[in-house]
Amino acid sequence: MSEPAAFCNMILDAKGRITKWICAGLGCDDKWLNPEYCTIGFISNGRLIGGLIYHDIRFGRDLYWTIYTMDKRWCSRRILKAVFGLAFDFFKVERISLLVNTNNKDCLRLVKKLGFRQEGLLRRYRDDGADCFFMGLLKTERKF
Repeated sequence: MSEPAAFCNMILDAKGRITKWICAGLGCDDKWLNPEYCTIGFISNGRLIGGLIYHDIRFGRDLYWTIYTMDKRWCSRRILKAVFGLAFDFFKVERISLLVNTNNKDCLRLVKKLGFRQEGLLRRYRDDGADCFFMGLLKTERKF
């Protein structure tokens, strides 16, 4: 855990392995994804420590993020500039949306720090009955 975040790198998931790893970590399969998605992985010391799926992409409008990590070191300023850049500059969206379980305090704290705002509450939304916050970030609110 002593290696700084600056040494975390990103890779594109060309074969779907990282997508499957993310979904397994979240306790689901990848069948919920529509064909319009893109996944990147975060690598540290040659080991996959996290990933981000851009999905439900409506080019020029909006997309959703699904993030799964096992190590906080992925979250460097350099990586954040890249993941936000992909969303806003490559996919040219005006907003990013995501869902956070109401009991996932660490994730909620992170996404609020990144500038996401709580826009709603989805009661008993998950298969296990968990509630979720619907979070959104507009391009004009972007910090990175």
